Amino acid sequence: QVQLVESGGGSVQAGGSLRLSCAASGGSYGNACMGWFRQAPGKEREGVAFIHTVNVAPYYPDSVKGRFAISQDTTKKNLSLHMGSLKPEDTAMYYCALSPRPWGTGTYCSGVEYNFWGQGTQVTVSS
Repeated sequence: QVQLVESGGGSVQAGGSLRLSCAASGGSYGNACMGWFRQAPGKEREGVAFIHTVNVAPYYPDSVKGRFAISQDTTKKNLSLHMGSLKPEDTAMYYCALSPRPWGTGTYCSGVEYNFWGQGTQVTVSS
């Protein structure tokens, strides 16, 4: 069973930056889609960054494009999300997720169902 553990959330003023990390352990999943999602109270969950462990070209929705950057380390077990120029509307619980897929692209990974989820880390941006 794959386990995902997020870290790095916190409180920051608008315009600031935060870096989230996600460590994957357990299971044997080969290549995979990996993504970051967020959910604010009363709102639907939103995917904010996606990557495939082989084809690392990322995908971002317009809401975060140019401000967020997803990356993975060489082990493909650790995922990061660098968030810059943060806005109050970025306030949410952020989750990393993984879906075993032998191939894919960031765009492809933005549309698949995710099997494994972390517990989330809170990001609060004040104005």
